[in-house]
Amino acid sequence: MYEKTAEHFSLKQKKLPEGHLLVNLGPSHPSTHGILQNVIQLDGERVVDAESVIGYVHRSFEKLGERYTYNQFLVCTDRMNYVSTPLNNIGWILAVEKMLQIEVPDKVTYVRMIVSELSRVMDHIICNGILGVDLGAFSGMLHLFHHRENIYQVLEKLTGARLTTTFCRVGGLEKDIYPEFEKDVKTIIKGLRPAIEEFQSLLINNRIFMDRTEGIGGISAENAISYGYSGPNLRAAGVPWDTRKDDPYMFYDKVDFDIPVGEDGSVLHRTLVRMEEMRQSLRIVEQLINGLPTGPHHADIPHIYLPDKSKVYKNMEELIYHFKLIMHGIKVPKGEYYMATEAANGELGFYIVSEGEKSPWRVHVRRPCFWFYQSFPELVKGSLLADTVATMSSMNVIAGELDC
Repeated sequence: MYEKTAEHFSLKQKKLPEGHLLVNLGPSHPSTHGILQNVIQLDGERVVDAESVIGYVHRSFEKLGERYTYNQFLVCTDRMNYVSTPLNNIGWILAVEKMLQIEVPDKVTYVRMIVSELSRVMDHIICNGILGVDLGAFSGMLHLFHHRENIYQVLEKLTGARLTTTFCRVGGLEKDIYPEFEKDVKTIIKGLRPAIEEFQSLLINNRIFMDRTEGIGGISAENAISYGYSGPNLRAAGVPWDTRKDDPYMFYDKVDFDIPVGEDGSVLHRTLVRMEEMRQSLRIVEQLINGLPTGPHHADIPHIYLPDKSKVYKNMEELIYHFKLIMHGIKVPKGEYYMATEAANGELGFYIVSEGEKSPWRVHVRRPCFWFYQSFPELVKGSLLADTVATMSSMNVIAGELDC
């Protein structure tokens, strides 16, 4: 693939008009935030043409899904959008539970939603914080990273890991919440709210930031839809589509929150939409944590959820269930299934084909980055080279999610 790519751009280099320059922005350029390559054709500082190349971090997750059991594939989802890992985990688990048509206790759903929204906040902090860094506003990122670290510490206590959380299991949570969970989450909300206001004030009161983001890298609602946009980038273009509202799952239809929308899909509006989404996520978390129910952390379905290990040592029935699940995995009915959730970057969907075996026959991931990244060349044509950095940064392209 890389040889073909090099050959393609070598030919393009030879045909360049006089005075034009081909610039390689990536795959290891600091402004690309990952293994992304954009080849920009310049006339002076003006972008005449651009091409995006993907595949540098491709790890065949979809193919691995045909070999792994349904619980084993969870570790692959950790590595898709690694900035908000639990959102991928929960999306996969909900898809499998939909196939099995099982219900989990209310407490499980509450905890999954709380972790989902905190993960969305973490993701948006990275996107908006790094955008500030790219444009010279370094202090904002440092200010919010303290609060992001607080969320990480809760995740670590809850899952035992900070990045590769492998959160949840089919039928429930891997383990129960820890005793101080409720108190820690309330502390996060209390600290984050004023920090978000302060961060936004730092940006929109900065003349340089406004000049470099207002009207830059915009896209119309019609074009955004035609490219397959979803998430904050779509809503920034004025389309109020959010899977949590328009195709509700878990208890999103029972909590109050608003869907912020922008106007012109520009860098500024993508930033402002993410800022407001952080506020709305905290609003959701506050409602959930104040009504967190008690009860078990998994459904009572021994043929799907591993039995308690202490019982496995003493009871024959639990020993058999444990053996069957470990050796033969979870068997789901034959059929084709699709489940979409609202991840931090938009609609994250899992399309699964089952032949009734312990592993899926086919897995396809509808990852949000792949769709809006296609539009990057169109967004930057005619702009200045410096604007390409702001546009790329505000789109929040995560390489692991792009190249599943």
